[in-house]
Amino acid sequence: MDNGSENNNLTSPTVNLKSRDQLRRIETGKLNNSQNGYVNGNGNSSAHLSSLDDMDGEQRPLLGHHVASALHAEPGFWRHLLINNESTPGTNSPNPFVRWPALVWNVTKVTLFSSWINLLLVFVPLGIIAGEQEWGAPWVFSLNFFAIIPLAAVLSFATEEIAGRLGETLGGLVNATFGNAVELIVSIVALRAGEIEVVQSSMIGSILSNLLLVLGMCFFLGGVYNMRGADGDGREQTFSAATAQTTCSLMTLASASMILPAALYGVLNNADEENKRASILVLSRGTSIVLLFLYVLYLYFALRTHQKLFEPEAQPDQANREDEHEPLLGPWSAGIVLVVVTLIISMCADYMVDSIDALVATGNISKTFIGLILIPIVGNAAEHVTACVVAVKDKMDLAMGVAIGSSIQIALLVTPALVMLGWAIGQDMTLHFETFETIAFALSVLVVTYTVQDGKSNYLEGAMLLGLYMIIALAFWASPADALGKV
Repeated sequence: MDNGSENNNLTSPTVNLKSRDQLRRIETGKLNNSQNGYVNGNGNSSAHLSSLDDMDGEQRPLLGHHVASALHAEPGFWRHLLINNESTPGTNSPNPFVRWPALVWNVTKVTLFSSWINLLLVFVPLGIIAGEQEWGAPWVFSLNFFAIIPLAAVLSFATEEIAGRLGETLGGLVNATFGNAVELIVSIVALRAGEIEVVQSSMIGSILSNLLLVLGMCFFLGGVYNMRGADGDGREQTFSAATAQTTCSLMTLASASMILPAALYGVLNNADEENKRASILVLSRGTSIVLLFLYVLYLYFALRTHQKLFEPEAQPDQANREDEHEPLLGPWSAGIVLVVVTLIISMCADYMVDSIDALVATGNISKTFIGLILIPIVGNAAEHVTACVVAVKDKMDLAMGVAIGSSIQIALLVTPALVMLGWAIGQDMTLHFETFETIAFALSVLVVTYTVQDGKSNYLEGAMLLGLYMIIALAFWASPADALGKV
């Protein structure tokens, strides 16, 4: 009778999974320990150890998931310790000398295994060594260039881990803000070094990269992978046209804020150079204050009063929710990763910026090309991959949010903030960009506006945006070093 009851309990659907797991561990423990000669006469030893193992469901403040405790080396212990990217043995140990190293190793392991791009982390120590030992400028720039790419991916991962716990609205804002952290760090380092031309080029380049390269890749890859509908005919991907029109209007305003200083500088023919610069500084700083105010108003508009306007038009497949995953890091550990990675990025950016002048002196590359093309690739590498992946999954509203949303933040927040920061530290950062940069930016905004205004996309439109980006990049590559001037 007892045996029948026990069997019924084991097979009954009312028994919760944790109870079944406990019984399975006890039985497995008895079998394994009996084979190794560790069970006492009553067979209680393995049951006692298994009952201690049941503490693995306890939540730890540094971890965002349930972690397993290893009080004894189970089969696959070393694989669990070194490869498992969800938990680490010893994180629940009562011994602090075991628990804290295990927690630190778990956070490190989860972070390292977050993306295949992290294979490039080998360039981080090489870049720092090259900067400290003062290797040649091409080596210092190249090594730190490749070092910042995986660091940007780690920064993006930690940001998503934090954003996943803050809700959709606040989490989206945090994700967008830290998404441009690399460009901001590199620009602040360059601004302090007086490399204003590099800062201006990197701001324009980041916007062009998101508007043309990222959005073009999203349209192209998404259009190719979702080319045919259920009936076999060609189809177009759709997204919120209202959101696209609102964001493109803001981008047009941003382009106007850069055209006006160049136009004012051009018409001040009778003023001397000093008075021209003073006028441009006043206009740039006043315009920056207006742009910052408009960005705050845009956030209030999008996150509070008109949220529905920015929601996807249709979600026919709710199975997309299965792509969401529980955060692997807790808020404290993700915050620590953010701080540590930010410091390392600052160090690598410092070495990279210091090598720019010597690299340009070789005559093989211009500052404008470095700021317009190379630095945005470093900062936006992780965002590029994310946007393309969600576009292939036919989530074009999210892809649009990553591409155009990031461009708006650069144009209305980061660039004006750098102008104000330059004012505070004595660097004359202005909104007077090179004429060719301004024209390229204005034309890009115009092309993107016409492309997205219907709320539909296909691979041909993506190819057109990519083609325009290649033409602009080729134009800056073909221009002699420092030949472009502000007129």
